[in-house]
Amino acid sequence: ISPSSCFLQISLNSSLGPEAAGQECNGQCSCPSTPPQCPPGVSLVLDGCGCCRVCAKQMGELCTEKDVCDPHKGLYCDFGAPNNRRIGVCTARDGATCVFGGTVFKSGETFQSSCKYQCTCLDGAIGCVPLCSMDIRLPSPDCPMPRRVKVPGKCCEEWECDSPYRHGFMGSALPAYREEETYGPDPSLMRENCLVQTTEWSACSKTCGLGISTRVTNDNRECRLEKQTRLCMVRPCESQLEQSIKKGKKCIRTPRVSKPMKFEISGCTTTKSYRPKFCGVCLDGRCCTPHRTTTLPMEFKCPDGQVMKKHMMFIKSCACHHNCPGENDIFESMYYKKMIGDMA
Repeated sequence: ISPSSCFLQISLNSSLGPEAAGQECNGQCSCPSTPPQCPPGVSLVLDGCGCCRVCAKQMGELCTEKDVCDPHKGLYCDFGAPNNRRIGVCTARDGATCVFGGTVFKSGETFQSSCKYQCTCLDGAIGCVPLCSMDIRLPSPDCPMPRRVKVPGKCCEEWECDSPYRHGFMGSALPAYREEETYGPDPSLMRENCLVQTTEWSACSKTCGLGISTRVTNDNRECRLEKQTRLCMVRPCESQLEQSIKKGKKCIRTPRVSKPMKFEISGCTTTKSYRPKFCGVCLDGRCCTPHRTTTLPMEFKCPDGQVMKKHMMFIKSCACHHNCPGENDIFESMYYKKMIGDMA
């Protein structure tokens, strides 16, 4: 199959709707200028022809050799009979089931834990993405006191601009409904009718392994609010840090790996090696979380030769405390104490 060309023939069936009738990869490759915006929890992958980036097919959806199933959920295209290589159905590979709310889900199966989250079972582990907007609205002259309010008949909260006269003094009410504290507004950052404001980085989305951290800022040419993301790793999974705690001590707070390591995401590996610090563990029930961090750019090289540029959190120091999440709390990203000292 030539990776430089693909086309897909589509036929309409009155009972099944649009259906992939056959495909070849023998024409000039033609891709849209911008990749598609996939729904929450759906991977953006290279199609089976090695041609364009597409939204991966999900469990139970029709698939072809071009329209691939979501590899990050352990799905594959089941064509049934060996002589049928045109149309298949996305099926999960064998894996451990998940139990959530008294219901058993198969590996690769997607479900909604509530109207706010869509979750996927993957070999015994559950991962969830928010269905409601996670945007942060900072105070502005036309909306000095934004806050989220519950709207009757709707699942997701919506922003409302509160009147400063309802609270007496405007300044005392500004931070009342903010999910993340801001570093501003700082009058020294006023430039060309733009009061620059930036929130702190949120906690890492995972307690071990690679996760993401977010913040909101209007520090750009258009003075427009935008969400920034960075990769983060609080500690490697199955690191057995307890064995490194010295005799007579209860915690190992900020250990550094002894040998250089590379980070990996979706099969792509960093082009350089690093010796990062991680947050340790305690023997007395406390948990250790990032306290001071910095953000550095990184390059990831993928098997297909593509190079991705990402920003990543690097830990300077950690703090150990009793403010820990519950054992079954899969929505735990807000429990961390706020990280300070990172404006990068």
